[in-house]
Amino acid sequence: MSTPTTTTQDDLRSRLPDPNQFFPELGGVAAAITKATLNGSIPHTTIHLMQLRAGQIVGSTYHTVRQADLLRKAGETEERITAVASWQDAPYFTDAERVALELVEAVLTPNPFGERVSDELFARAAAHYDDKAIWTLTLVIAQMLFFLPVALIGKPIPGKPIGKNYNK
Repeated sequence: MSTPTTTTQDDLRSRLPDPNQFFPELGGVAAAITKATLNGSIPHTTIHLMQLRAGQIVGSTYHTVRQADLLRKAGETEERITAVASWQDAPYFTDAERVALELVEAVLTPNPFGERVSDELFARAAAHYDDKAIWTLTLVIAQMLFFLPVALIGKPIPGKPIGKNYNK
């Protein structure tokens, strides 16, 4: 029987080098979309909960570690952070947060029986959010759709700050 190997953060290597060396405009794109999503129409906590759920759905350790860390730094409880994976029956989320998490799942999960975002789901979102806030929720998901392939293919190092999370 073999002994499990523990990998430390210092042992981790990214698959690809920092993309900014090839595409310096990425920093501007990231800053612009972040500024757009942080427009005040939805709480920052909701944004990070959505981003954490997106990372969980696609299996991105980088994004789940990053978003969990950002939520901790924002003062979120461990119960809320860990319950994002089972938000449907967890007692820790508001109705508005639940519909935001449901939107992330609807966009990122195929629905073999109909639309991903049904009229009923949209109506529930509209009951909690105005048009600007719904667009903001949409941009939060779009932001994750932009960065998820970067994390899944390039494998930046989880837990390292942006700009220091690639080592090739």
